[in-house]
Amino acid sequence: MRKSKKVNMKYKIRRIGALLIIGLIIYGCFFFRMDKISDKVNSSTNEQTNIKKEEEKPKETSLSLVMVGDALIHGALYDNMYVDGVYDFKPMLEVMKPIISKYDLAYYNQETILGGTELGLSTYPRFNSPYEVGDAFLDAGFNVVSMANNHTLDRGESAVNNSCAYWQDKEKTLNIYTAGSYCSLEDRDNVKIYEKNGIKYAMLSYTTVTNGINPPKGKEYFTNIYSDEKAKNDIEKYRDKVDLLMVAMHWGEEYTHKPINSQVRIANYLASLGVDIIIGAHPHVVEPIEKIGNTLVIYSLGNFVSAQQGINKLTGLMVSVNVTKSYETNETTVSDVEAELLYTLKDYSNKRGFRVYPYTALTDSILPEHEKYYNEYMNIVTGSSDWIKRGDYSGDSK
Repeated sequence: MRKSKKVNMKYKIRRIGALLIIGLIIYGCFFFRMDKISDKVNSSTNEQTNIKKEEEKPKETSLSLVMVGDALIHGALYDNMYVDGVYDFKPMLEVMKPIISKYDLAYYNQETILGGTELGLSTYPRFNSPYEVGDAFLDAGFNVVSMANNHTLDRGESAVNNSCAYWQDKEKTLNIYTAGSYCSLEDRDNVKIYEKNGIKYAMLSYTTVTNGINPPKGKEYFTNIYSDEKAKNDIEKYRDKVDLLMVAMHWGEEYTHKPINSQVRIANYLASLGVDIIIGAHPHVVEPIEKIGNTLVIYSLGNFVSAQQGINKLTGLMVSVNVTKSYETNETTVSDVEAELLYTLKDYSNKRGFRVYPYTALTDSILPEHEKYYNEYMNIVTGSSDWIKRGDYSGDSK
């Protein structure tokens, strides 16, 4: 009887062991299967997440750019904007401020040197303007400034140094891009690149005229005088590092609405080097816009603000564009070119009476026959081009 019990006991133990082994196998298979399912679920989830991230990643980015012409500050203008011992040019731009401030980048040409009142202000033919001019333009939203022109050296080394100090101080506190007049050779040769909305941009600024005034020997950086070789060297430093490359050119013949041969030649040369936008100044009147390959050429924006005589010298041009960078092709395009005419009202009957208006805001009391002038000057700018949008001008007197 004892032997039989021992046999039965061994049988039971073996049976339990077998069941345990089978259980462990089933348990292992179950969890192995669950791991596989979990892996598939996780893999599917990750794929969906990656697809979602890919869908959320923008395919392109863009910025808006607006460009206006010369800040030409004659004595009649700064005298009018002087009240109770204070120069204040902000009222001059109060109509334009809400327009300019909506753009990411806003360009203008500071035609007259900002040497400050301590040097004594002066007017034509050798200008010197108060710092408050710059303050007003910055307040209105301008943040890209060209300073190479035929009046940069009007008041000599002291005025250039004062101007450099003023703009360098602004660059420390504001996102301001200046080019064309420098404090040192190192400053001039520094590759200055800014970024907005993921788009890297830079501007070079040159003048072809200096009114016969040469910079001091060894200080040629005071004003950037154009040469093909200098432009080529500069552009090669920047072209592969930026998405948008602008060149401000002070060139041409004063008071003519048609580009002269040297402007056309330089424009074609700069376009061959891959410049995106050429922004022209010096004629003090508007000139045409054209495309040379992929390069937008604005031959002259004319005066933005001026006290000169004649409707043609009081009419300037505002050009806006959209700059788009594709993340897929890494290419940048300049599109949606729109041209609008501007007019400087000279109101000497009121202190601080100068105002810049878009033609869209003009009335007969501000400028009689403004419709006639609009058609005349806009036809000069756009000609028969159908790719340039004209500003929304109805011609109605208000």
